Amino acid sequence: MAGAPCIKDLVLEDDRRVRLSPNVEHERRVAVHDLLEANVFEPVGDFAGPFVLHLGLEGGSLIFNVHDEADRPLVSFSLPLGDFRSLIKDYFTVCETYFNAIKTLSPSRIEAIDMGRRGLHNEGSTLMAERLAGKVRIDTDTARRLFTLLCVLHIRG
Repeated sequence: MAGAPCIKDLVLEDDRRVRLSPNVEHERRVAVHDLLEANVFEPVGDFAGPFVLHLGLEGGSLIFNVHDEADRPLVSFSLPLGDFRSLIKDYFTVCETYFNAIKTLSPSRIEAIDMGRRGLHNEGSTLMAERLAGKVRIDTDTARRLFTLLCVLHIRG
């Protein structure tokens, strides 16, 4: 699919020594898989995809190192995380509540908690898309998956 504005491979620049809970590791695997299955990712500039995205945290920012298909660097940009911090904290609190709830609570209570989780996830993906505007064109699903990966990287950071 030469020339496609998408991510064909993803490299998470994270600390492999930090052990994630099974639930968080599952979220990470699903987000990576879904992102690579279908995404829209078109950096501003004269770049032809598909791309290899190196994603990591550095000094309070999410760093996007965009490479070509042969993994040669093309462009880099960063996303300050200040606006995301409380949202990430709230998201993980609700996720923890959700994972605990599925063990003991009624389906209606679980559904209510899950609606809150999805609402925070939607808020995070909207913020992601807004903050990346002018740097890269992404669609809603790509923004959602990038927000999930930001949360996972934030745990490791």
